[in-house]
Amino acid sequence: MFKILLVCSLAALVAANANVEVKELVNDVQPDGFVSKLVLDDGSASSATGDIHGNIDGVFEWISPEGVHVRVSYKADENGYQPQSDLLPTPPPIPAAILKAIAYIEANPSKN
Repeated sequence: MFKILLVCSLAALVAANANVEVKELVNDVQPDGFVSKLVLDDGSASSATGDIHGNIDGVFEWISPEGVHVRVSYKADENGYQPQSDLLPTPPPIPAAILKAIAYIEANPSKN
């Protein structure tokens, strides 16, 4: 399923930029995994490798309309899809009172 999504995403990227030329395209599928790479002349790129167990490591990047280089790396495995990027939102820090309560609960477990 992820491979189909990746291919569709890449096709949409190319279609959205009709005047963009492909600099490099690799799609190597083997019985024990795959390697996929797409590099466009506008700075957009995507690459991924996968193994026989369905684990995938990849990265995609582009230049935003504001001129910012956007890069997202990811891993997809038994723990799900795990993207990493400086531009992804992050949760706020846990308040000190909550951390103190958690420490107290860990130090004083229930006797039940």
